[in-house]
Amino acid sequence: MPDAFRRRIEALLAPADIRVNGDRPWDLQVHDEALFRRVLAYGTLGFGEAYMDGWWDCAAIDEMTARAWRSDLPARLKPWRDLPRILQARLSNVQRGLRSFAVGKQHYDIGNELYAHMLDERMMYSCGYWRRARTLDEAQSAKLDLVCRKLDLRPGQRVLDIGCGWGGAARYIAEQCDVEVVGVTVSEQQSNLACERTAGLPVTIRLCDYRDVDETFDRIYSIGMFEHVGYRNYATYFDVVRRCLAADGLSLLHTIGSRRSTTRTDPWIARYIFPNSMLPSASQITAASEGRLVLEDWHNFGVDYDRTLMAWHRNAEAAWSQLDPQRYDERFRRMWRYYLLTCAGAFRARTLQLWQVVFSRDGLAGGYQPEGIR
Repeated sequence: MPDAFRRRIEALLAPADIRVNGDRPWDLQVHDEALFRRVLAYGTLGFGEAYMDGWWDCAAIDEMTARAWRSDLPARLKPWRDLPRILQARLSNVQRGLRSFAVGKQHYDIGNELYAHMLDERMMYSCGYWRRARTLDEAQSAKLDLVCRKLDLRPGQRVLDIGCGWGGAARYIAEQCDVEVVGVTVSEQQSNLACERTAGLPVTIRLCDYRDVDETFDRIYSIGMFEHVGYRNYATYFDVVRRCLAADGLSLLHTIGSRRSTTRTDPWIARYIFPNSMLPSASQITAASEGRLVLEDWHNFGVDYDRTLMAWHRNAEAAWSQLDPQRYDERFRRMWRYYLLTCAGAFRARTLQLWQVVFSRDGLAGGYQPEGIR
């Protein structure tokens, strides 16, 4: 029977040109034959956990993942024990109430030390814009400049940052555009550091759920937060934006997107990286915003996330010896490496996208024509 499990996995890998114990960088090096049964039983959850446990290695996990996605391997892999997770995703709203704070505690509150080493100088934890950039710092600055130009920011405006992270975007926008920014986050550590990093600027950071905001703003943006909203709450998100957006205002949504509509996320990502997360499809975004806002512009630069993730991976690996080994042990390191590289592979395969979508409240008179964009 063990040989049958192996043959089944090899057959699944063949269309992706991935071999077991092959000699190419993207080939799978198996250290424990129990891997095959584990993957057939638990799918991508079992595969990721097996890597954390040291059951297999691969010199180029990013390229292996890209090949797997191009061959649609995850869809062809139908694990025996996946039904409970499918039912839970369809029957419950896992992002409501206090559950919305779960990702803050599990992912963003693991300590600012790792993120400070991994990210750029502004600690932007979202896709950079690499069109003319050569370094990660340049790519993140270019992304923030792009956001400012798309929002057509003017001095004196009041701006809402939904999911403000460590305050990098709020600080940049307040300094460069002479505006007042209110940032909200569900992470206590992000909130504390964001307050420090924006001290002395017209920036207010609040530890709260975005749904609790009920004020008027000239501009609203969200960078890398919509992935935590959940499909049952997409309409609520756009209700909040409409409620808080001035009549002549603009809102920018910067989010990872999926080629297909789904009601759940990858089970390994959900358990170890982003609990209660979910990637929206284009149709889910348009359906939820329909009748609430007017879609003015849609921009896809998902290929830039591959490059961003690989830069984060290099930074994290280079800095690992400087991190606290009690907090970030070897199993955590393998988990983090697997997370960054598999995500890079998914963007390389174009399975995942990165969208910036601009909305107005009821449509702009004369149309959307920000300076320096077209």
